[in-house]
Order: sequence, then C-alpha cells, then structure tokens
Amino acid sequence: MDTQVLIIGAGPTGLTLALDLSRRGVPFRIVDASPAPFAGSRGKGLQPRSMEVFHDLGVIEPILASGRFDMKMRTYDGREVLREWDVHEGRYPTAERPYARTMLIPQFRVEQILREALPQPVEYDSPLTSFFQDDDGITAVVGSETVRAKYLVGCDGGKSFVRKRLGVEFVGETRDDLKMLVGDIRVSGLDRDYWHSWGGGVDKWLALCPLPGTDLFQFQATGTGEPSLELYREIVRERTGLDDVVVHDATWVSLYRTNIRMVDRFRVGRVFLAGDAAHVHSPAGAQGMNTGIQDAYNLGWKLGMETLLDTYESERKPVAEWLLGMTTAIMTSGDPFSKRDDQTLQLSLSYRTSDGPGLQPGDRMPDGEIAQGRIFDLLRGPDFVTLELADGPVLVRPDGYVAAIGRSAIDAYFGANPVTQLHHRRVAAGAAA
Repeated sequence: MDTQVLIIGAGPTGLTLALDLSRRGVPFRIVDASPAPFAGSRGKGLQPRSMEVFHDLGVIEPILASGRFDMKMRTYDGREVLREWDVHEGRYPTAERPYARTMLIPQFRVEQILREALPQPVEYDSPLTSFFQDDDGITAVVGSETVRAKYLVGCDGGKSFVRKRLGVEFVGETRDDLKMLVGDIRVSGLDRDYWHSWGGGVDKWLALCPLPGTDLFQFQATGTGEPSLELYREIVRERTGLDDVVVHDATWVSLYRTNIRMVDRFRVGRVFLAGDAAHVHSPAGAQGMNTGIQDAYNLGWKLGMETLLDTYESERKPVAEWLLGMTTAIMTSGDPFSKRDDQTLQLSLSYRTSDGPGLQPGDRMPDGEIAQGRIFDLLRGPDFVTLELADGPVLVRPDGYVAAIGRSAIDAYFGANPVTQLHHRRVAAGAAA
C-alpha cells in the first residue's frame, strides 16, 4: 500500500480528518483538484461543538485568536436602525460548556489553521480521475499517479466525483426559489461591530457581515444574475439607499443555488463519503462546515482502529437527515437570524440508542473540573479514556461521546469491541495516568 487512507478534498472536512489521522500515526495523503487553497468565505460560523473538536485536536488557540463571538445583528431602513439583537442572548460559557456561542470566523482561516497543523502538505492540483476497489484496497488515479490505499474518503464537496463514481444516489431537491448572491467584498461607510442587513421584502434582502481578522465583509443578497462587482455595487446602492456605503472591490463572488440533498449510503465497501459530498442544504444556521467537521471526527478514530466502521453511517446519517430539515425550516421561516438552540449549536446532538435521564451512552461528554483536572484536557488525545468520576467510571470515545457508564457496562463494551481496548487509557483517581 502507498498509504492507508486517501482523502479526496482539502476543505474543513478533509483537513479535520487528516489532522485526526495524523495524531494516530495513520499514514494518509490528502489531495485536492484545485491549484491552491480556496480563498472565499463559503462558511463563516463555527459552532461550539466544532470548537470542542478543535480543542481535542490541539488547534483551539489559533481558532479563538482568529474569530469573534459577540457580534450583534442590525436591520435598517436606509440609515435608521429598526432592530438590534443578539441571536445568542443569555448564552455564556460554563464549566460544562466552555464555548457557548457560534464564532464568526471565515472558512478560509479555519482551513489555513488546519493546514498549518498538518505534518505534511496538501497535494494541490491533483484531481482524482478514476478509482476502483477490491477485497484488499483501493487503486486510484490522482493526477498522473496511480495510488494504492486501504481506504478512500470522498470529502470533495457537493459535486463530488467520488459520490458520482460510486453511483450513490443524492436524494432531494434543488430549490430554484431560494437563490442567493454571495461574495467577499471591501466596503467603506460601515462599522465592523455589527452584522448589517436591509429588508424590503424577500426579493430585496441584503446582509453585510464583517469577517473577523480581515478587511472584508461577506455579501449576501437575494436575487439572481451573473455575479459581478458592478452588480454587487448596484445592489448595495439600491437596497441601502446610502451614498456613503461604497463597495470598492471583491475577492470572490458567486451565485448560491440551494440544494437540499443527501446520500442514501455513507459507505460503499472501502470508500466513505463525508461533508458536502454526503449532504448539502440551505446555508441558514451555519451548519455545513460544522457538520462536515463532525463527520470527519466520527470517522477518523474508526479508520485508525479499523473497527466499528459500519457505525459511521448509522450514526451520521440521522444527523444529516435532521440537518436538512432544520436548515430548511430556518431558511423558509422568514426569520433566518432567530435565536439559536442547543441543536443548532450542535451541543445536544447525540448518538443515543435509548432514552433515559441524565448522561447516557451516546451523549456528548461535558467539560468540567474533577480531581484529576479539566475533563477536556484529560480526554485530549486519540484514545478511549475511562474517567473515574464520583458516581463511578465513564468510558469516553475518542470523539468525546460516552461509550459506556459503569464498570460492568465498560467491560461489556470492550468485550464486544476488543480492538478498542488496545487504544484505551484510564485516568486514575487523583492523577492522570
């Protein structure tokens, strides 16, 4: 084998998977058809659960230094402020939830941080042109090279070549009535402390959001037409009615067509689909980048251990089904910037298989301080961890979700999944071991 895992696509999903595999010592290659990293802000909202993932992966410090939590929304009629509000009002960090709000951070900065943390470079200008699988692995043609890998993961976006080559159905619909002009622009005449929007009906909506750490605003507007700097200037002039709000240039422009689709399978033999290659949806709620990150975080440890791989689909497919319904509801509600709940923050999403009060197997393990130290710091790393808590031991999976509670349940879990015990450590009472 040339490598164990061949990752196709170097967006947030592929980069998260690569970083997770690297800390496990799993050989991988990550390739991308583009000649260079994408410079636009397709996404700009990082959810608390994704920040917890990045805490575990060791990149939370540069992430926190690059984003912003406290930006309020403003709607205007011309220069008059009609409404000002905070979609996360009343949400503050706690011991169990250290990241309480969505962070504004341009997607290209998230990708840059992940790339810089990798021990090897992304191979750009390396399109996947064919692949086939047999009982032992994958043979793929990447650029002019033939690569042999044990597994292949398609993280190559909504137009995924991997998905199409597999013949996997992308079930759903294209909403021609939900189109949006988007882009990154430089604007003068607006402060950078608010996310500004103007209404005027569904066909006259415009939003300009400052992108932290840059001199750019993300432009969002309902409408159609060929995206261009001149069109965006015209929209800003007409919808704001302000002569002193001036668009100077644009680094990226695009027309977003809303597709609401997901695959019927997340795995075909040794090939897996993740991120937009597996599910696409309305941009409302800042979920796309984050759900791809969660896909990768769920899959990475299973590829590393080469066990429980079938559970990737059974755990992530219901999340994708929920995602499509939730984002569509927000988009069509008439109030896409309404207050967010624990699900949109991705903190209450669970892999539970049964109901019950309190912490249950499948739930996200909350942070907090115990005698041995901070829980998230004790869990950091690629292994299963048994925490000795006051109420008894809790076995936590490498992705931060509870595997089993209580000694007999933990023993039964390892008995059913013996390979996982090789990747286990125990935090003994009084000290980290």
